[in-house]
Amino acid sequence: MVLTSGQRNQITAVLKRLSAELALSDTQKDQLKSALTEAQEKLQEFTQKTPSVSKEELVQKIAANRSALRERVVAFLSAQQLATWDTEMAKATEFLGQKAASA
Repeated sequence: MVLTSGQRNQITAVLKRLSAELALSDTQKDQLKSALTEAQEKLQEFTQKTPSVSKEELVQKIAANRSALRERVVAFLSAQQLATWDTEMAKATEFLGQKAASA
């Protein structure tokens, strides 16, 4: 699945913000970029395969993607970074399609 330039820009912006908030190492930045890209690709693939998806189904898919993303970041974030991650994800309104699901 190929991301659009807008989606790549969104990932870059999220990565930049989270890198600063979490004080990520270069290795962690690479790992997070990979995880964010994969999560966005999975959501894009889901919405393309099921264009008539209901709002409820989309919300469930987004929740599943967020859970899978968290499982990935647990592997490379420290406990303090993970606490900050959880706080930031609780505030997130646009990334991984949450905004689309609430529309």
